[in-house]
Amino acid sequence: PPPSQNNEQGSTLRDLLTTTAGKLRLGSTDAGIAFAPVYSTGTASGKSGRTMPNILDDIIASVVENKIPPNKAPKINAKTEIKEEPKDDKKSIQDDCSKRYSDIQYSWICDKHVLWLRDHKNTNNWKLFKECWKQGRPVLVSGMHKKMNFSLWKAESISLDFGNQQADILNCKDSIISNTNVKEFWDGFEDVSKRQKVKNGETALLKLKDWPSGEDFKTMMPARYEDLLKSLPLPEYCSPEGKLNLASHLPGFFVRPDLGPRLCSAYGECVAATKDHDIGTTNLHIEVSDVVNILVYVGIAKGNGVLSKSGVLKKLEEEDLDDLLRKRLKDSSELPGALWHIYAGKDADKIREFLQKIAKEQGLEVLPEHDPIRDQSWYVNKKLRQRLFEEYGVKTCTVIQFLGDAIILPAGALHQV
Repeated sequence: PPPSQNNEQGSTLRDLLTTTAGKLRLGSTDAGIAFAPVYSTGTASGKSGRTMPNILDDIIASVVENKIPPNKAPKINAKTEIKEEPKDDKKSIQDDCSKRYSDIQYSWICDKHVLWLRDHKNTNNWKLFKECWKQGRPVLVSGMHKKMNFSLWKAESISLDFGNQQADILNCKDSIISNTNVKEFWDGFEDVSKRQKVKNGETALLKLKDWPSGEDFKTMMPARYEDLLKSLPLPEYCSPEGKLNLASHLPGFFVRPDLGPRLCSAYGECVAATKDHDIGTTNLHIEVSDVVNILVYVGIAKGNGVLSKSGVLKKLEEEDLDDLLRKRLKDSSELPGALWHIYAGKDADKIREFLQKIAKEQGLEVLPEHDPIRDQSWYVNKKLRQRLFEEYGVKTCTVIQFLGDAIILPAGALHQV
């Protein structure tokens, strides 16, 4: 019936279903045009009996049978019946977690956007992780290197075992990729004098990308593969056998994402030495699956043209850092190795629009089929990150990854390193 004839018409789907089914429960035959009565009490031949019920009506009636007593009107006030989803109130989340997970050592960093689990051995970590993960927030777990065989991951150890392998090496300064012997890369990892030079005499900023990866990793480096697997944080989620690792349990007919593992190695201190921090070893991009990235080794290069450890620390202090991260920087037992800038997936369209705008300002051709995020063509430097915040309201989450830190990112989160 029109709204003027029926004051009980639902304003929401739940209201509509509940009030209609309530009428059926109370024996009304005037259920409106949305639903017919659940049962017909007679047949065409006049014999008593029940016809096959309308399945949807039957389900609705059986559900509300326990909800609405027969002596009460079925009218529902949607405002009191339907609880609103809790708002993303960071303070309430913190307060709730501090009460429920008092046995877990953790902190919130990056304006309460990132959960930092400080004790990797706590078997209850996954319970708090779950609360954070369903909100799509990144998580940092520290101390993973304490579970690993550190000697396996040293640069000279990998060079000694696999130096004769060929791999693609990227020069991050000019994006030129060359296929070469990986021993060249590892020899220059901590000795600048052994690094390649480019045409203008500058030292090449090299990255050994995704070598080895996936099954190649397992086949080529079985000892390191086993060492990595036994050291994964939050094994309920991150281990291939983890009960909550959905991707690893997908049936064979699904196309699975590449779950790795991948070894990613790069020279870094030359980045810190650049004037505007406008070069990265990993440009801004998105992963299609959740990712856990563990910093297994940090080398300190020596030689002309690179910053000392104290120089690198000074450059890192210029970043927009959380107070807890600044405190870690001053701890002599901590060794920083990577600088991350992370953005929520919901900001992807704004960031894409911003980068296309900057490209036009710089006189670059912006083709409609080119996506600056998918193409991984940008490292967003400090000046651009400030403009991104001022013009689009998108704030950068800056995280320093120290030796042994695992950074866990949800699929869709944008990041550069």
